[in-house]
Amino acid sequence: MSCTKSAPDKQWIGAVAELESIERSLRELVPADLYAALWVDPSPKTLGRVFDHLRTLQHSLIDYVPRAVAQQPPLGPQVRHRWHQGTLLFTDLAGFTPLFAASAAAGRAGAETLLALVNDYFAQMVELVSKAGGNLLEFTGDAMLVQFCHEAYQSEGDHGEVLQAIYAGLRMQRAMAHFAAIDTSQGSLSLRMRLGIHPGQFVAADIGTPLRRAHVLLGQSVLIAKQTEGAGAVGRVCLSQAGRDRLQRVDHALGLEPNLGGSWLVVDDLSTEALGEYDLTLSRRRTASSLLFDRSVPGLIDEIQTSLATIEPLASYLPRPVLQLLVNTAAARRIPPAFPTAAVAFVNLIGLPEAVDGAYPDETDGIVACFSHAFALINGAVERRRGILQKVTYHSVGSEILIHFGVLAPDPEAPLRAAETLRAIRALVAQLPPPRHRGQPLVMTCRMGLTYGPVFAAELGEPRGRREFNVLGDTVNTAARLMSRASQHQILLDVATWQALQAASDHRCNFVGELSLKGKATPQPVYSLED
Repeated sequence: MSCTKSAPDKQWIGAVAELESIERSLRELVPADLYAALWVDPSPKTLGRVFDHLRTLQHSLIDYVPRAVAQQPPLGPQVRHRWHQGTLLFTDLAGFTPLFAASAAAGRAGAETLLALVNDYFAQMVELVSKAGGNLLEFTGDAMLVQFCHEAYQSEGDHGEVLQAIYAGLRMQRAMAHFAAIDTSQGSLSLRMRLGIHPGQFVAADIGTPLRRAHVLLGQSVLIAKQTEGAGAVGRVCLSQAGRDRLQRVDHALGLEPNLGGSWLVVDDLSTEALGEYDLTLSRRRTASSLLFDRSVPGLIDEIQTSLATIEPLASYLPRPVLQLLVNTAAARRIPPAFPTAAVAFVNLIGLPEAVDGAYPDETDGIVACFSHAFALINGAVERRRGILQKVTYHSVGSEILIHFGVLAPDPEAPLRAAETLRAIRALVAQLPPPRHRGQPLVMTCRMGLTYGPVFAAELGEPRGRREFNVLGDTVNTAARLMSRASQHQILLDVATWQALQAASDHRCNFVGELSLKGKATPQPVYSLED
């Protein structure tokens, strides 16, 4: 049987002509074999397969982005931002590193076991957050950032969202009893959690380009919320001073104990009945599935075009290699976990995120635009060198950007390309035109940490709900610790990265000394990457 079309029928020619207008979008959002099948046979059957794939991918992307983005994706290239009033809840997990070590020794089976455990933790926490009316903005490694909107409470001057956040935090801490004794090959281990709460104003912004965007929070309130979590105690709910002040304006029966840095620890002496199981339940994130009524070629192509108009803005919030992985695994709705060896970097941008507070009204646009430009240029530098800018996250000072090389494919040159990228980022930040803050040029700086070693890479969160692809482990944590110890415009390296650079490149490094890093039993040799 010949597969050559000596005289293509009119329907085939017409279908190909219609598909040409969306062909470029299909390249990115359809698996290669399905893309090829569509061009060989653009029949209703094949078009239906494409539509089904896009519908599944749309559900996955909705689960990958914050609720505000899923409900109202950006429609154009413009950067958008808005002031919000509400309460932020940060969590941080303690005890993951020993679990990582115990699981990594078992290879793929260990990766599956660790993923099941971590996702059990996230699923329980997300359910408790949702029942309290919270909006999970993102997973930050093994941590979470949750927003409780002031607008959700109707009474003028009501600060009930602070109380709801505290109740949610207490329920979350009680649920951690489920992870107090985990059987592993290295004995019984446990997961514990710190949790900080702070109310205030902040800017939510969608920054970047139509190719790659990020949803970020800016303002002092975000930093104070992160600082409150850091000052907290494992197993307790920590409240900022501002949170305590607002709590006094609502009826409650909570006890508070003074804590470090002017924060307060909530006394959990409530009965199960008094605490309850939930406060309010928000509607599910999912949008209604599209139904196909017209299965003709023109009808199917119209439906595919409609799906693409929704999917493309959502897809821009994922790094392109992660998006491609999600496209190729859409049918299974699952990305397999792994323990790759990777170069991991954190970039701390200081100056811009804090500047929205106190800025003149006409200066906020310029500050957000500058942050957007910085993100776009940094992402471009990372992608050019085949790295992945995973996300913008939060630090006690400024914003952090997590970058990694070699996670999705083995790459012995990952440390070299990471070092080259960080040097390029340092130059980019130094050359950014500063926006105005209270009439004066804003001072912007950065500091960075770079490590090389094993990580846990997986799709974390609820298996059929809010989730993200991310990397965890001691290598990631050490990069963050090095970043925190770096001075202005300095890049600090661990010994494994230094050894890789010395063996295969002309990157110049200086020995800084042996530094004490959080989570390390002994001081660690640290090096700086020079220009």
